[in-house]
Amino acid sequence: ICYNKPNIYLGLKITMKIKFEDEPIVRELNKVIHLLVRILAILMTFVIFWSVINVVVLLYKQLVTSPFHLLNLSDILPIFGAFMIVLIAIELFVNITVYLREDVIHVKIVIATALMAIARKVIIFDFEKLTPFHLLGLSAIIFALSISYWLIGPEKKEKEGE
Repeated sequence: ICYNKPNIYLGLKITMKIKFEDEPIVRELNKVIHLLVRILAILMTFVIFWSVINVVVLLYKQLVTSPFHLLNLSDILPIFGAFMIVLIAIELFVNITVYLREDVIHVKIVIATALMAIARKVIIFDFEKLTPFHLLGLSAIIFALSISYWLIGPEKKEKEGE
């Protein structure tokens, strides 16, 4: 990364080029950041594992309570919410691994993760208890995220042989 930093001295504009990658401290700090991101990836793996166990336990509890092997709508919604949490955790893990591989945060993946989190919220909402302002706010968030996702456009795949 190269930044141009204007410097004013006696009315003359002098531009200095500063290369932050050449700074030893910045290189070392980048190594620390990459180590911390790797630790986050490991921790996210544990979170995903525990979330899957939570889904299994939740499903088991719902199936063994009376009436046996039957689920009604109020039983299914928490299970769907738990499933969506697992999917959101997997998306966060993908964000972390993409950052490790490419050293850049892909905004489209982050927006997709946010859309999935909002979808989870919509699934588990009790619409009888919501106010119109909650629905309006939720609609605005979904609209803004959807437009952002659309504006970013499809990811361009590199052609083989180029």
